[in-house]
Amino acid sequence: MYGRDPWGTPLEINAADSATDDDRSRNLQDFDRAALSSRPLDETQQSWLLGPTGEKKKKKYVDLGCIIVSRKIFVWTVGALVASALLAGLITLIIEKIPDFFLIAGKLPKHNNVSWRGNSCVRDGEPNTIFKDLSGGYYDAGDAIKFHFPKAFSMTMLSWSVIEYSAKYEAAGELNHVKDIIKWGTDYFLKTFNHTADSIDRIVAQIGSGDTSGGNTAENDHYCWMRPEDIDYDRPVTECSSCSDLAAEMAAALASASIVFKDNKAYSQKLVHGAKTLFKFSREQRGRYSAGNSEAATFYNSTSYWDEFLWGGAWLYYATGNSSYLQLSTTPGLAKHAGAFWGGPDYGVLSWDNKLTGAQVLLSRLRLFLSPGYPYEEILRTFHNQSSIIMCSYLPVFTSFNRTKGGLIQLNHGRPQPLQYVVNAAFLAALFSDYLDAADTPGWYCGPNFYSTDVLRDFAKTQIDYILGKNPRKMSYVVGFGNNYPKHVHHRGASIPKNKIKYNCKGGWKWRDTKKPNPNMIVGAMVAGPDKHDGFHDVRTNYNYTEPTLAGNAGLVAALIALSGEKSNGIDKNTIFSAVPPMFPTPPPPPAPWKP
Repeated sequence: MYGRDPWGTPLEINAADSATDDDRSRNLQDFDRAALSSRPLDETQQSWLLGPTGEKKKKKYVDLGCIIVSRKIFVWTVGALVASALLAGLITLIIEKIPDFFLIAGKLPKHNNVSWRGNSCVRDGEPNTIFKDLSGGYYDAGDAIKFHFPKAFSMTMLSWSVIEYSAKYEAAGELNHVKDIIKWGTDYFLKTFNHTADSIDRIVAQIGSGDTSGGNTAENDHYCWMRPEDIDYDRPVTECSSCSDLAAEMAAALASASIVFKDNKAYSQKLVHGAKTLFKFSREQRGRYSAGNSEAATFYNSTSYWDEFLWGGAWLYYATGNSSYLQLSTTPGLAKHAGAFWGGPDYGVLSWDNKLTGAQVLLSRLRLFLSPGYPYEEILRTFHNQSSIIMCSYLPVFTSFNRTKGGLIQLNHGRPQPLQYVVNAAFLAALFSDYLDAADTPGWYCGPNFYSTDVLRDFAKTQIDYILGKNPRKMSYVVGFGNNYPKHVHHRGASIPKNKIKYNCKGGWKWRDTKKPNPNMIVGAMVAGPDKHDGFHDVRTNYNYTEPTLAGNAGLVAALIALSGEKSNGIDKNTIFSAVPPMFPTPPPPPAPWKP
């Protein structure tokens, strides 16, 4: 079997180690694209990745006295320097405010800093006989439903960003804050299954309901427009017993958080045990969590669980050092099922549904810094190559993804709510750039062309710049940042005043439908974003423009912290490997001196 390589060169894996041969493979010579590429692209390859070609224009140059450079490079460099200085100031300012949007469910903790919030849904779980206390956690978006699949992904992303950039969080004065946010999420997840057991047969998938299909007028979290603090209708508990994707993602969340809290040994071990139990359950009880759940299929449908096996296995390896998890995550057959060796329109897009790209970058880290060698090298090299190809696809010169006229990459191909995918790509690009820098590698190849790590950071910065207001509408899509940002956010709690009046299910509709701005500012919340024409409608009733989500904002936090500070500050190379034993046996002691 061979890996997908848009330039035509395969990334060979021993066919004996894979489930079946890839029909799209070509019997070409094995090649490590992560290390080097010097072969020019033929016409077919150029059309696939570069788009139409034409006559080459004559290059213009600028004489700087000591050196003559291309005018395009000169303008780009000066612009990049100016933009870098501006963005550094923006990120430093916004990172201090961004965690405010994580809207807490249950009894508010001490670290709550949102004045218009109060205790809410403290009876979640009642009268369930097994999971009696399901209060806590976070609401998903503009409603009060707790969807555990995207929530678990959100906690994993936050933990990943803390593991890599804890020094940057500390410099911003936000390290303890973000750790509180993660712990509130992981404490909640420990309630959703029997975390003290070694084996389980069910987990909780969702709290609340949003079914309004067929004219359903039953009071629920979508039909009603109420402050979470005022909810008095029944909130059903949805369990699942065959949900590999959800369980493996929850395992990833707990495993990654165990590294964040490694200095709290008892809590870290509790998280590791829970992660092991969940992952075992995910492997034994195969199935997609949304297959038997109509609401999950409607709102957060999962397309596969193989990517979660890779993702969860990788995080459990880092959390435990147990090589069985690494062996699983580097099994070619599993990677093939996850789609690691061929493309498709969404290849390279990290999201709450598909973690393949994140898993490949995460496992590339292992190759870059520990280089474990046989028997892992072939598949890790493939993951590294594929990660490099994905980074190429993010660059403007390639046409894997369209861009709006304003420059926003269309990772979801013009569909609504694009920003949640953009911030994840910005985080991965900045992170991969920092990986290469930390490995003393100045860049990477896309076909015959070499690109410096600065190009990846520039991609990430331009996308974040767009989100913060450098777009045709001069609109900041982060609430409270800049002078022009959404004032009619699709969010029940933010749109209803805290005025000691309890508005019932339909009583809140007047606040949903009013054209007045929200009375409460949900500071730091990134909304769904513009359409494919850079258009945006600041209308509360259109969630495709104005609704913030937990998963999208977790990605924004990760991207912002990755881009903050000086480039030289980089990543923490070692913390993620704290539980990983030496990759090679310790050499034996030298023999005793010979005595005649």
